[in-house]
Amino acid sequence: MTIPATEWIWMNGKFVHWDDAKVHFWTHALHYGSSVFEGIRAYKTVSGTAVFCLDAHLDRLWNSCKVYRMPIPYEKPALKDAVVQTIIRNELESAYIRPLVWRGVDAMGVNAQTCPVEVAISTVPLGRYLGPDALENGIDVGISSWRRMAQDTFPAQAKIGGQYVNSQFILQEALAHGYAEGIALDMNGYVSEGSGENIFIVYQGELWTPPISASILLGVTRRAVIQIARDLNYRVREENIPREMLYIADEIFFTGTAAEITPVRSVDHIAIGTGKRGPVTMRLQEHFFNLVEGRMADPYGWLTPVQ
Repeated sequence: MTIPATEWIWMNGKFVHWDDAKVHFWTHALHYGSSVFEGIRAYKTVSGTAVFCLDAHLDRLWNSCKVYRMPIPYEKPALKDAVVQTIIRNELESAYIRPLVWRGVDAMGVNAQTCPVEVAISTVPLGRYLGPDALENGIDVGISSWRRMAQDTFPAQAKIGGQYVNSQFILQEALAHGYAEGIALDMNGYVSEGSGENIFIVYQGELWTPPISASILLGVTRRAVIQIARDLNYRVREENIPREMLYIADEIFFTGTAAEITPVRSVDHIAIGTGKRGPVTMRLQEHFFNLVEGRMADPYGWLTPVQ
């Protein structure tokens, strides 16, 4: 998907024009992947624009930087305000929001500790990440030959830029095979996640999703869907999922900031359920979108108004 340009980017405490948001050739993050980022959505609601789970996303940004030993040179309220102001500056009713923290220019080599920490926030329009009809008709996916990292190699719960080379391998392979997305297994052969999404299956009336130990990112949308599902009286099991459960599942769907709640209609050319969006997925979608678009009350405090 081509990134649509907007006028302003917040960069190191001030607004700069889109074409002026540049970094130096020797920026450490360009050479060694020393960056941490988030993906956040703002929705057009019946009461105006609102950001979904902004606090939770900023908490994860801070936690990722803590794991990576990269202190953010701003307080959390300052970045929260910067997100809101960047949306306002770009006059967006709905938006994809990308905060990025990275190591800048100083040392040449793997050690990044002397490189300054820089921060930027961009807000751009975003449609349906996996295609305009994906939310209704679902997508075809394949199980990747690329595994997710073992627990003692990379910290899966930190959203570090360099780690997304693994995600690129998963998605590139899937697209080469004619799929819209790939599903990775963990090092023990259990289901982990997509290249950039968490995964749920519906089996015999219960929801299953991989646990933290399956090398998953702790998705903000994943957590929201678990809360919604339990409030709708579904049992949610965070347990290891063998590969073959994907083939016999009644329903499968991805969750994520970009993917939202996207049904999977086939895995490895095997139809899931009836081969289209199932009733549980549809019910969760309706509840989710009614909430984030302001058509029902927000009992969880997930929406931050843009004012």
